[in-house]
Amino acid sequence: MINGQKVVKIFCHEEKAKEQFDGKNIELCENTYKANANANVLMPLNNCLGYLLYVILAVIGGTMAINDVTNVRCFGIGLMTIGDIVAFLQLSRSFIMPIGQVSQQLNAIAMAMAGAQRIFSLIDEQPETDDGYVTLVNAKRDESGKLTETAERTGLWAWKHPHTADGSVTYTELKGNVVLDDVDFGYVPEKMVLHNIDLYAEPGQKVAFVGATGAGKTTITNLINRFYDIADGKIRYDGININKIKKADLRHSLGVVLQDVNLFTGTVMENLRYGKPDATDEECIAAAKLANADGFIRMLPEGYNTVLKGDGSGLSQGQRQLISIARAAVADPPVMILDEATSSIDTRTEAIVQAGMDALMKGRTVFVIAHRLSTVRNSDVIMVLEQGHIIERGSHEKLIAEKGQYYRLYTGAFELD
Repeated sequence: MINGQKVVKIFCHEEKAKEQFDGKNIELCENTYKANANANVLMPLNNCLGYLLYVILAVIGGTMAINDVTNVRCFGIGLMTIGDIVAFLQLSRSFIMPIGQVSQQLNAIAMAMAGAQRIFSLIDEQPETDDGYVTLVNAKRDESGKLTETAERTGLWAWKHPHTADGSVTYTELKGNVVLDDVDFGYVPEKMVLHNIDLYAEPGQKVAFVGATGAGKTTITNLINRFYDIADGKIRYDGININKIKKADLRHSLGVVLQDVNLFTGTVMENLRYGKPDATDEECIAAAKLANADGFIRMLPEGYNTVLKGDGSGLSQGQRQLISIARAAVADPPVMILDEATSSIDTRTEAIVQAGMDALMKGRTVFVIAHRLSTVRNSDVIMVLEQGHIIERGSHEKLIAEKGQYYRLYTGAFELD
């Protein structure tokens, strides 16, 4: 209710929300009352039982002590001294007292157990497995043109591929060639959401995915990132099966701009530098200019040193998305994934940002997911998805000429069933 208070006000739902809140409050009050009542009853009850036990021990012990004086056995039980009785009485109080204290705190223990169950269930979650052994390294070319590994940043990246068969190591230049070969995938084994996906993205190509909501566009990009593992088929990155690549190195080579932007508490500069911690201020500012974010950033109270809080709550959705695009530009990856990256930007700003993004995409393999089909017209290849199948592929002009599903999506001339 607190997070959605604007929605509550827009739909005049205040009274109903108050009723729901009062209902939850009353339910909590009743449950708390019952828990405290039970806890408060147990403590006096345990005290009464303790006193009763004390009296019983005193009576039985006194009887046995009297018998000790008269030298008569009571009910066949051996005789006791006064010291034995005092010891038993003291031990009985020591035994009953912690039980009474625990019973008084029973409601707190129950609440703690409920919280502990949630914590333990989180702790028991299995971490994602990573069996990859191919790593991403800085590389340079020697006099013969052969790639070699280097510790310094050269701007040239290579996949370091050790071979267990003969112990040799090969280096493959990171270019951004991505191939999906007959890929099937389902979030649960019983239901596949992608079927026989074949995709070939050459280095420097811009590949666009279009289709209705739920067609599987974002799922494909999640598979490239290895957020999920495929059920069947293969995904190759520069000719290497991505299952062989360490997940951290794979994701380091990919830049992602999502529709839902997450900004972290810190300055604007720190958010821009998130994907590349060693980036200079000049690189961050250049990336912001490229994404057309420099103008509004400089208008903030402290410019690039303005502290963002609450996931950038002081910024509009479009401004937050521009910072996200600039953050991806700072990372400077060879492959970029843009998932509705301009969905929250107005048409005029979109044209400016699109020009900057085109400059950013130059020389990179780019995957674009868009519902605004105007943003994918200049794509090299457009993939049209429907219910997990690629039903059309080709350039904008080719697909328009075919007058198929893409034509209907682009022109808005949907056929009614």
